[in-house]
Amino acid sequence: MTELWRDPSAHVDDRVADLVSRMTLTEKVAQLSGVWWLDPDAGGMAPMLRESVGPLPSWTEVVEDGLGQLTRTFGTAPLEPAEGLQILADRQRDVMAANRFGIPALAHEECLTGLAVWRATIYPSPLCWAASFDPVLVERMAAQIAGTMRSLGIHQGLAPVLDVVRDLRWGRVEETLGEDPFLVGLVGSAYVRGLEDGGIVSTLKHFLGYSASRAARNLAPVAIGPRELADVILPPFEMALRAGARSVMNSYTDLDGVPAAADAELLTTLLRERLGFTGTVASDYFSVAFLQTLHRVADGLGEAAGLALEAGIDVELPSTNAFGAPLLEVLAAGRVEEKVIDRALFRVLRQKCELGLLDPGWAPVAVTDVDLDDAESRALALELARRSVVLLANDGSLPLSAGATVAIVGPRADTSQAMLGCYSFPMHVLVHHPGVEDGVEIRTVREALADTFDVSYALGCPVLGGEDADIEAAAAVAADAEVCVVVLGDQAGLFGKGTSGEGCDVADLDLPGRQEELLEALIGTGTPVVAVLLVGRPYDLSRQVDRLAGLVCGFFPGEEGAQAIADVLSGRVNPSGRLPVSFPGAGSTQPSTYLASPLGRRNEVSVVDPTPLFGFGHGLSYAAATWGAVSTPSGPRWGTDGTCDLVVELANEADRDVSEVVQVYLHDRSASVVRPVQQLVGAVRVDLEVGQSASVRFALSADLTSFTGRDLVRIVEPGKVELWVGASSTDIREVLPLELVGPVRMVGVERALEPAVTVEIA
Repeated sequence: MTELWRDPSAHVDDRVADLVSRMTLTEKVAQLSGVWWLDPDAGGMAPMLRESVGPLPSWTEVVEDGLGQLTRTFGTAPLEPAEGLQILADRQRDVMAANRFGIPALAHEECLTGLAVWRATIYPSPLCWAASFDPVLVERMAAQIAGTMRSLGIHQGLAPVLDVVRDLRWGRVEETLGEDPFLVGLVGSAYVRGLEDGGIVSTLKHFLGYSASRAARNLAPVAIGPRELADVILPPFEMALRAGARSVMNSYTDLDGVPAAADAELLTTLLRERLGFTGTVASDYFSVAFLQTLHRVADGLGEAAGLALEAGIDVELPSTNAFGAPLLEVLAAGRVEEKVIDRALFRVLRQKCELGLLDPGWAPVAVTDVDLDDAESRALALELARRSVVLLANDGSLPLSAGATVAIVGPRADTSQAMLGCYSFPMHVLVHHPGVEDGVEIRTVREALADTFDVSYALGCPVLGGEDADIEAAAAVAADAEVCVVVLGDQAGLFGKGTSGEGCDVADLDLPGRQEELLEALIGTGTPVVAVLLVGRPYDLSRQVDRLAGLVCGFFPGEEGAQAIADVLSGRVNPSGRLPVSFPGAGSTQPSTYLASPLGRRNEVSVVDPTPLFGFGHGLSYAAATWGAVSTPSGPRWGTDGTCDLVVELANEADRDVSEVVQVYLHDRSASVVRPVQQLVGAVRVDLEVGQSASVRFALSADLTSFTGRDLVRIVEPGKVELWVGASSTDIREVLPLELVGPVRMVGVERALEPAVTVEIA
């Protein structure tokens, strides 16, 4: 008779319950952690693994009772696809043969800028996704990534990052989707749908509050009130969970003294009981051990394991540190109850069951040659890169004149690394394998512009450091050209090995190194200077912007980024990206956000002016849509349980195609608690060919006006509000006064999180 857990026709929960009942405690614990199996010469790839876990036991010992996950089989060293498939298949067969039930491991990889394996397409960074304001395109990208992952036998991707930016000095700004919770949720949810609909488990990072750390320091404590947590930090996760995410990863930080990895209020009461999450919670790498070593709330790894399990963490990653022998010891001593093991195990096995890993006949993906960077993927990477480039300023010098002699200068002008964020494979892994090629073709801005223009080149200075003579030489090159394009920015890296990236926080927002000196020297030549920023965060350019001919931001635009930049500078592409993060104003080193309350804006009681140089949502084009009427056909009264209809008319009266991002902000004129002056509640990109017009309709539920009230309950409150409709947070085209009428209404997780939007093209 077939055991119930082996029967694919049986209900998942029944299958899992049957399997759990058959397992020993040691077998149960073995399913709750992963293994990151590194070659001896790969210690630089994961130094904390060597420091915390120490020498791994033999492979046979590791898998003899089963295994929860295989960590980054492909994403740890440069492997040809067929080689990686063979290694993964061999390891899966070993795991299945070693444990009594033949259960394979779940395989996970990083996929923040595309699947982070050698030779796979490197897509634009998350800041670029957000700058595109195009969730449909982002969903297509994620679906493509999911297909690549499936072809390699990978089950889970550790993305997207849904942390809302609160301080631009934080090193991980480049991994985020910006400073607005609605935009983060809108774009992040699109990514989740693409991955999950493609059969890959999407892991939301980092739950909760990570980006609000004191002084923007990585892993630093977070001082945040419950209202800010509920109204700013949490909503993107709510949106992404509703989109179908099946995994959540905890934050490294502590909230008011309680580490997230040991916070049952966060990981169980909020995430599961209130939000209804039924998937798995995976520990961020080493965060269970950090309860002992960094947070000092556990006296030993066994106690750390117990705290994490009690809080709601189901899987320890990247390797068995606490959820192994230390956990078994405290279980034997009665300091941890077996029921918390069973709770986590049920979730882990249910996910494996849903993925087909418990079905009879499951086998690893066959070893074959796989093209991980095909023409379709590269074309998609180029399309997203083009739509993410933001034209910040232009005195009319852009697009560059055909036939112009162009001096290409700067530390980011002639290196492929300028296109890549810290979680791209070359910057994350290949830095530990000097001499190995990128694995995909990545052109430089110099190379891409040379296809169209007569170019000369000078470095000027590296990202950090440099010599006076090199800056002078670059100025001389610029003086001999009709226009100078200077490419400035960041070197992505991790833990101090870059100017942007995880652990690469900064004390101020000045350009790194001597880049501002270089920029001043170039401006001093009298040659028109166009600055291109390839950065992981915005920088303060307030001292130069009025003297620049143009200013373009590409963030980290991926393997096709140089082509996208060249297409914008030449005019082949009409720039249409919009800022997902504000650019700081003069001397701004303090955390600021467009979501500020009235006291957070410029006022007479402080000499520090937080007004941005370029506000959230800003972006120029060579030709733009003509705005027509903006109206609310539903009238000026908006029921607290009703919907407001907003209609925006657009037309393309230009001589080329245009793309507009219509942005809708809520302004609450008076509320029972302090509210942001403005907050995005709707946005849609509208593409118009020459002569076309569009009618854009938003159906705005009153739920979108809700906030956490004085008693910490989310409410829709009657009163006077305004809809500010425009092309950016600082370019408002119409202000529509409305009044919310009716009783105060409590809303919860079931509330509308985004408006219904329809676009009719004529």
